[in-house]
Parts: sequence; structure tokens; C-alpha cells
Amino acid sequence: MLLGRRTKTRGCALGPRPDPTCSPGAYDSGLTTSVICAPGFRTAFVRNVPESEKAAVEAEYGLEPGRYGRELEIDHVVPLELGGSNDMANLFPERAAARPGYRVKDRLENRLHDLVCAGRLSLAYARQAIARDWEALYRKVFGVRP
Repeated sequence: MLLGRRTKTRGCALGPRPDPTCSPGAYDSGLTTSVICAPGFRTAFVRNVPESEKAAVEAEYGLEPGRYGRELEIDHVVPLELGGSNDMANLFPERAAARPGYRVKDRLENRLHDLVCAGRLSLAYARQAIARDWEALYRKVFGVRP
């Protein structure tokens, strides 16, 4: 399920946040709260982004397709921890040193999963908010800038 309309497939703006015209976010409707909060759920079970798809995302954002090691990862706008999809609309290249970078976003993703599973946050809200502006959501959840 797309969270927004994908209106561009090239010339996407590379930054700490995904370009919403290229990567509005998407989730798998089958990954409900009961599924993602089940004790045996692991993101490895649903992670399936082939190298060809990663290369296509890199090209959309003006990068040369290739291996970037820990410098950059093809990240999910709506994380797999929140039922995010592997669809192109949910992927964007995120640098480790983007200030704040993917390691900081990973911390938020884990915390949101905990809050959803504890019943303190709705899954729908978490998905929408992280796709809209994950840095603002980070400030709201942790009380500090990322």
C-alpha cells in the first residue's frame, strides 16, 4: 500500500530524508501489528530487495549503481519493523554520514516498533509519521534532535 503518489523516477533529491516525489513510502498490508509484534517475527523474513532494485534506486537518486559498503545503504522509508514494503516507492539511498544518517534512523525504527507493540502508538500513525518526516518524529519520540 502506497502512502503517497510516486511522481518521479529520476532526478530525485539525495539527502538525509527520502525525496517524497520518488519515495513516498509503502507498506505491506499483510504485516499487521499482530504479525510484526509476534515473538518470532524477524525483518530477515520479509527483507527482499534484489541488487537490481537497489541499483535502480541509486540511479533514480543520481548515484552510480555500485557497492558503497557502510557509507550508504538502500533504506526503507517505512521500516520493515513497521511492516514496510520492499517496493521501489519505499526505498531510498541513505548515507551513514548524512547528519543524521541511517544509524540514527535505525534507532528510531527500533523504538517505534517497541512503542507500537506496547500499544502506545498506532501502527498507522507510526508509518505515516516516519514517512512524512522521520527527523521530526525522532524529536517527538526522544525529545532531542537526531
